[in-house]
Amino acid sequence: MEDCLAKKMEITVSEAEKRTGRNAMNMQETYTAYLIETRAVQSQSEGQCAPVDSLWRRYSEFELLRNYLSVTYPHIVVPPLPEKRADFVWHKLSADNMDPDFVERRRIGLENFLLRVASHPVLCQDKIFYSFLTQEGGWKEMVNETGFQLKADSRLKALNATFRVKNPDKRFTELKHYSDELQSVISHLLRVRARVADRLYGVYKVHGNYGRVFSEWSAIEKEMGDGLQSAGHHMDVYAASIDDILEEEEHYADQLKEYLFYAEALRAVCRKHELMQYDLEMAAQDLTSKKQQCEELATGTVRTFSLKGMTSKLFGQETPEQREAKIKVLEEQIQEGEEQLKSKNLEGRDFVKNAWADIERFKEQKNHDLKEALISYAVMQISMCKKGIQVWTNAKECFSKM
Repeated sequence: MEDCLAKKMEITVSEAEKRTGRNAMNMQETYTAYLIETRAVQSQSEGQCAPVDSLWRRYSEFELLRNYLSVTYPHIVVPPLPEKRADFVWHKLSADNMDPDFVERRRIGLENFLLRVASHPVLCQDKIFYSFLTQEGGWKEMVNETGFQLKADSRLKALNATFRVKNPDKRFTELKHYSDELQSVISHLLRVRARVADRLYGVYKVHGNYGRVFSEWSAIEKEMGDGLQSAGHHMDVYAASIDDILEEEEHYADQLKEYLFYAEALRAVCRKHELMQYDLEMAAQDLTSKKQQCEELATGTVRTFSLKGMTSKLFGQETPEQREAKIKVLEEQIQEGEEQLKSKNLEGRDFVKNAWADIERFKEQKNHDLKEALISYAVMQISMCKKGIQVWTNAKECFSKM
């Protein structure tokens, strides 16, 4: 971790800017660009103020970067991007992806994504990631030159592997189940929070009615007027405070959402393992089939029904020369198949070893982050309740002085 990029470079997404331009279809569109600023830490430690490098990136460019990392490092739980459009929101929060509050939250999320990658022991060393941070143009060409899109497995093949793997790894099966459960639990938690926020908003705003009623009442009371007016003022302040409270609460909701999206990143690693296992099993099956064909040709016996066997019976047996030529071709294919199977076995073992090391790293990160987020959320709720108690304590003092 000492060599990770986050230790050598300060990375911030400092601004978001609404822009208008033309897309690939030459149609006008409105989008948001984000300013990435980087500064070398080494110069600062030497007492010099390092210059700040900056460049603008669109959300779609962040998506391209993440897709590249996901394909290039299939064994890694690649950090997720913040949501493109708001979900699990309470009714007063805009779901519009151009809303300033949402754009600000997404800016924070994109910065967090870059810091996650820069802190990862493997991803931080990727040259294209470094180019994304520091090179205005040309980095997309670097991505395309890797041919990562050709390496990307199709959905159909992934689905095929899921249902046809004969000997799935129990650990990855359990991890896939865990990721489904994690996503379900966090989704439910976010829905509950949104409902609570809605009701809380209503309760706070209704306190504004106390303020209005106390103010109106104070106008007809001489002795009690000042006390009622003061109590009404405290209620108005209390009613207005809910907007800032729920805005702060949204920050903790975003921390939970990150792990909602991490669940899909975990499933992606499981799917890639299924594909490797499926390819391995298909290679083993093909090798077994070729060995059987070779044995049948060598002995002249056919153990299983085949179209070739039926053809031989109808049109006569092959000549010894033809049979020898076929055996030679099969032997070459068998040797090639054995080498391929050995290579796939080694590749599979390396994948499992590296994937499980990264999954363990992810689990430690998840436990730390979620514990911290939930504690902070609880502290915020306690603080909010204390403010409510203080408001009513102040109101009580106002009433006592009447």
